[in-house]
Amino acid sequence: MKRPPAPPAGCGPHPLDPAPLPGHPRVGFLKAFVDRPNVEVGDYTYYDDPAGPQHFLERCVLHHYDFLGDRLVIGRFCAIATGVTFIMNGANHAMTGLSTYPFNIFGNGWEEGFDMGSIAAGLRGDTIIGNDVWIGHEAMLMPGVTVGDGAIIAARAVVAGPVPAYAIVAGNPARVVRMRFTEAEIEALSAIRWWDWDAAKITRNLALIRGNDVDALRRAR
Repeated sequence: MKRPPAPPAGCGPHPLDPAPLPGHPRVGFLKAFVDRPNVEVGDYTYYDDPAGPQHFLERCVLHHYDFLGDRLVIGRFCAIATGVTFIMNGANHAMTGLSTYPFNIFGNGWEEGFDMGSIAAGLRGDTIIGNDVWIGHEAMLMPGVTVGDGAIIAARAVVAGPVPAYAIVAGNPARVVRMRFTEAEIEALSAIRWWDWDAAKITRNLALIRGNDVDALRRAR
């Protein structure tokens, strides 16, 4: 992994810091731990788990097999709570026949005649999480979902379909509870993309990012 440059002094932590909160080793920037080619995590995205953020891949990313080719892509500045689960395409069973039982994986003759296409027919593609997304405690994201920038996923929500940018979703299956901003504000925020600014510019404009004046943020320098 190419190490990103350290921000200037006073402009936030290093995006590869495995323990950016002194005294709280349960929180870590995932970029310091993720080493799979089929998982991509943006700068400053963190995972909070009392067992330690280093266990993110084994605890949270399930049924993710290289031979299927699907990717998990998580943007920058995301907050991921304890117990969030990303179910990947490897969890799928063949659904084109009379039974969904995976006879082939047990071998001893049961693999004969198995058609990999029967699995491929159910693959749903990459799981894509935008930037500045907050995923609550024990939320579950099903294979191939797309979550837009700025979205909030409530605790224990089960996300089986696309989540619009800046939506708040909850429930099983997850439904939009409300939008965080107006359509015009969402369009402006999607164009501003503050998460792509360098650390110094973000630091200069933290009050605006924390605030609720989209026009002021648009004028930021």
